[in-house]
Formats: sequence, structure tokens, C-alpha cells
Amino acid sequence: MENLILAGESKSEIYKSLIPQIKSLIEDECDSTANFANISAALKEAFGFWWVGFYIVRPDNNPHGSSLVLGPFQGPIACTRIAYGKGVCGTSWKEAKTIVVPDVDQFPGHIACSSLSRSEIVVPVVREGNVAAVLDIDSSELNTFDDTDRHYLEELMSFVVLR
Repeated sequence: MENLILAGESKSEIYKSLIPQIKSLIEDECDSTANFANISAALKEAFGFWWVGFYIVRPDNNPHGSSLVLGPFQGPIACTRIAYGKGVCGTSWKEAKTIVVPDVDQFPGHIACSSLSRSEIVVPVVREGNVAAVLDIDSSELNTFDDTDRHYLEELMSFVVLR
């Protein structure tokens, strides 16, 4: 799939075309790992984002009793484990809401897995009132993400099935 932004389509047009394709791709697959991998690949290919991936809430021995653990992703190596309330991903998990960061250097407590990340959006995957995972997308450019991304990515995460 070519980077459609470079082909001249608007962000909204790309999402409107891509989301039904992703939904069709994952609707008959019951494995979350496979679905997270394909979602990450589709978003990275369509938009050319620097990093796209999932962090999944997993039990552990930290004070909160669980952490975000790296799941399927597309891009360079990433942080493996993120604590509750830490960084953009941990904050999105704690607040159970999407966070758009125009400049990661301005986000208090930002976890710099790479200095090449300049802006970020994190969208929680909420099931039965709890955050089960987060979709994390990073850009190597400032101000990449906006309410258009928030709208369509929240829609996309609303039909992701976790198993």
C-alpha cells in the first residue's frame, strides 16, 4: 500500500477508505496479536507514520499491579514496558482517554524511546469500562496529529476485539 498522504488524498479521505478495509481484515480473526499487527501495518503504510503499535495491559509486580507491555508494532525498536500514569501511553491508560501531543518535548514526563519522535497520539482500547491496551502512533514531525486523527482512530479502536 503506498503512502496515500503523498498521493494527495486528505487525511479524512484516507481514514474513510482505510477503516472499512481494516474492519474487513480483522472481523473474522479472533487473535488479537494478528489483528494488532495488521492494524499497525495498515496505518503505517497508509500514512507513513514513524512508529505505530500497541501496548497491552499485562499483570506484573509493580505497585499498580500491571503495566503496558509492548505488543505488535511497525517501526524501530521501542520501550518494552510502561508504568501506569507514566509518559503519554501511561497517561492515556490512567485517564482512559485519547491524548494528542503536538510536541513530545512539551509533554511532562514524556518517555523518549527515541529522540526521533516529535509528536504523538495515543488512543485507549476500552473494554467493559477498563483500558485493555493503547494504540500509540508517533511521527518524526511536529504537529502531525489533530482531531481528525482522534475521531477516526477512536472509531477504529471501538471495534477492535480483544481475545
